[in-house]
Amino acid sequence: MQKIKKYLYFIFISLGLIVLNSCNEKIELIGDFVETAVVYGLLDQADSLHYIKINRAFIGPGNALEIAQIADSSYFTNVDATISEYLNGNLTRSWLLRDTILDNKDPNGVFYAPEQKVYYFKTMPTGFNGVIQTSTNPQMTSLNPQAIYKIDIVLNDGAFSVSGETELVRGITSAAATQNFNFKFADNPGEYTSTGITVSSTGNSFVLNTQLKMAFNEWENNTYSEKSFFWNLGEADVQPLSSKVFTANGETFYDLMKSNCTENSTITKRTFKGVTIKITGGAEELYNFIAVNKPSSGLAQSKPTYTNLTATNGKRVIGIFSSRQTVEIYHPFYVSQQQAYLRALDKKSTRELCQGPITGLYLFCSNHPGDNVVNQEESYACQ
Repeated sequence: MQKIKKYLYFIFISLGLIVLNSCNEKIELIGDFVETAVVYGLLDQADSLHYIKINRAFIGPGNALEIAQIADSSYFTNVDATISEYLNGNLTRSWLLRDTILDNKDPNGVFYAPEQKVYYFKTMPTGFNGVIQTSTNPQMTSLNPQAIYKIDIVLNDGAFSVSGETELVRGITSAAATQNFNFKFADNPGEYTSTGITVSSTGNSFVLNTQLKMAFNEWENNTYSEKSFFWNLGEADVQPLSSKVFTANGETFYDLMKSNCTENSTITKRTFKGVTIKITGGAEELYNFIAVNKPSSGLAQSKPTYTNLTATNGKRVIGIFSSRQTVEIYHPFYVSQQQAYLRALDKKSTRELCQGPITGLYLFCSNHPGDNVVNQEESYACQ
């Protein structure tokens, strides 16, 4: 999502620059300005809050960079927006978008921050594998993976409107979701291996990203705090109903574990907690938007534009209304004493974490039941 925002801001800035000086000739662009809406929204069935950004491109006398720092310079006076759900061509539900202020915008950018106005509606997230969760309030039931979603935006009391539609990304599955899947990062001491994460069906997505969230606990005697970090395994173009393998390198795992340890002499031990596999697939419209807005690598700077939105009354719109699917799979370090054979890290990888040359001095020990069998504790077991 951050990547898409960067592309969107690049377009936004380009529209905002109004004064160009070359050979002492002044070029005026104000007279040709057409009111332009900037809309960005991605529906994800895994979310419960669905956010849509609706802004205006601005132009006027003065310094565009100074105008960009005015809080309301990028907002329309009035916005009436709805999301409608259609199943087999029939309207089944609709939501009136409400506005709210978020304070998570990067203050190092060109535009006013950290507050930003966005529009939203609520549902329940889908369960694992896209299972729809129902509610006594039909509006709160999960988004339907089989439905088409349309956005309609009326701006400044009917001055012009913007519309678009998208289907939901669905059908992403992974062999890593099986209960006995684990990571194998080491064989013999100091010898590293890799683990492949197979996305066994990319559903109807055209671009795929896979990340790992590694979590471990840092103990100070009998109290602990959780530490975690994200490990990006990459992004790739894919074809619907195909498979893709993302590879997690063992040596990289131990280097990342080491670099994310807190420098604190009061820590008495560290224990591994678990791994969350996060797979995100993007729709075809999103793939096209990313491809068109990638920075040019050649001398020719002319680039096409892409949007799946339309505007009325001779006005313009840029941006995207599309979808993605996020699938998260959690593997704990151990499940229970009775299921000691289930573990996120296999035994050799655990031993390497606790005693290997990269992380062996960082007080990692194993509290896994399979490593703490009474009277048969491994040398790296927690005491």
